[in-house]
Amino acid sequence: MAKFELKLPQMGESVAEATITNWLKEVGDTIEEDEAVLEIATDKVDSEVPSEVEGVLKEKLFDVDDVVQVGQTIAIIETEAEVSQDNEAPAQEAANVAAVEESVTQAKETADKSIDFSDSERFYSPLVKNIAKEENISIEELESIEGSGKDGRVTKNDILAYVENRSTQKEPQKTASATPAKPAAAPKPASAPVNVNAEDEVLEMSRMGKMISHHMVNSVQTSAHVQSFIEVDVTKIWNWRNKVKKSYQEREGEKITFTPIFMEAVAKAIKDFPMINISVDGDKIIKRKNINLGMAAALPDGNLIVPVIRNADQLNLVGLSKKVNDLAQRARAGKLKPDETQGGTYTVTNVGTFGSVLGTPIINQPQVGILALGAIRKVPAVVETPDGDFIGIRHKMFLSHSYDHRVVNGALGGQFVQRVAQYLEAFDADRSI
Repeated sequence: MAKFELKLPQMGESVAEATITNWLKEVGDTIEEDEAVLEIATDKVDSEVPSEVEGVLKEKLFDVDDVVQVGQTIAIIETEAEVSQDNEAPAQEAANVAAVEESVTQAKETADKSIDFSDSERFYSPLVKNIAKEENISIEELESIEGSGKDGRVTKNDILAYVENRSTQKEPQKTASATPAKPAAAPKPASAPVNVNAEDEVLEMSRMGKMISHHMVNSVQTSAHVQSFIEVDVTKIWNWRNKVKKSYQEREGEKITFTPIFMEAVAKAIKDFPMINISVDGDKIIKRKNINLGMAAALPDGNLIVPVIRNADQLNLVGLSKKVNDLAQRARAGKLKPDETQGGTYTVTNVGTFGSVLGTPIINQPQVGILALGAIRKVPAVVETPDGDFIGIRHKMFLSHSYDHRVVNGALGGQFVQRVAQYLEAFDADRSI
């Protein structure tokens, strides 16, 4: 019988690793072809890994909560089927995996000898532990390092940057002893103690809840958040949708919502103001070529996930409508692919779904802007006509634009959201779809 190596598959060009969350099969279990063997999680999406062959699970190479790199072998399956050579990684990939495994093995052998990690609730990879040991970094120092990895984990680059910065800070004391030492940096404020009463219920954060928590705090600490608000008259859009929604559903077999109309306006405005479609990398600005719109979607458990509409500016309204409906439905069903939440360049969130008139959303890093759509309300408003002004009932909403003031100034942030409003108010009420 042949042995088949079940590897962590490529889940998109921007996904490099995943965490094992659950083994669906145990050693000795029979596995059908295309049957799921284990469940994994990337930074936002849960997925299953199926077997490409029929056989018996002989060995599990990783445990639950282990982080696995794309291309690494995670299980051995004994099979009577002929094992294709396609299952073998290319020579370079195999060499890279071997190098990673060797580094991890060396780290495991040397880590934990001088630092006690047992009291820490934070995850540190063997490689990070080894670097900490070699550089005489205490557990207290490790705890203070802000991690850029998944779940806020400290990566190799994080700890090496800390080591370099620590060396720079110590150097003046070695070479200029007469110079007064700089005062130590203020310690990171600890969370206020929480008193728990006997009648209180203590709930563990979900895995996604923890990731969202870290992501939001990191964004606030990274970007200088500023908001601009504008009110928009969407009466034309409201009436147009009421006019076409029945025929559209009969023709396409699905509903048309307001979201694709808003997405279309945002994509147009980004083309007019491309410096909204950027990211910041240190002192450099990355100007994105593609307009990939993130669409915040609420999950049944109350958490949010942000699937991405790629090249949104290249889709017509029907295409946007179908994409919005598809992503929203699969998001709620937990059927998104890992790569469908990656690569967004600007995000739109509809806070009006929950009745909110205004929202001040937190920027979805590494983007520099996010637009919140408020609830559409019927309000009395001044209507200007050639024959004079009068009071009428109009459908209006607020747009709330949060942007990173490090690179987006008030003029650009305000002009962008104003342009979105202009596109919405200029909507063609006789438009066909």
